[in-house]
Amino acid sequence: MIALIQRVLHASVVVEGETVGEIGAGLLALVGVRPEDDEKSAARLVERILGYRVFSDEAGRMNRSLADTGGGLLLVPQFTLAADTRKGTRASFTSAAEPVRARSLFDHAVSHARASHGLVATGRFGAEMSVSLTNHGPVTFWLES
Repeated sequence: MIALIQRVLHASVVVEGETVGEIGAGLLALVGVRPEDDEKSAARLVERILGYRVFSDEAGRMNRSLADTGGGLLLVPQFTLAADTRKGTRASFTSAAEPVRARSLFDHAVSHARASHGLVATGRFGAEMSVSLTNHGPVTFWLES
């Protein structure tokens, strides 16, 4: 699985005029699923997201994780992260998991995150979403499980 994580001051997801997920300071994670991914991959990705050190310590170094800070986590499904963009000018999605499998693994990741972390919000799988964020830093990392 893939996650593009961004350290944020605030992030939210709106679907058809309704806010379906929102956090204050923490991490926004856009999540993509590939055909070879499984529940172990989903759990590992969540562990990496929660443990990745992107927040500053007292010395100003990125030594603190989301688990350390207790900030919010907003998980947003985004199948385009798994696209193959190596050739041409249009992405191929053959490298993305099929929707039923991807939804199942995204839901597994959300359940794992909620069992491990206090504040977890989500986007809506399969919906056209408007994602808003204030990236703090900017700090953005690409994680894989």
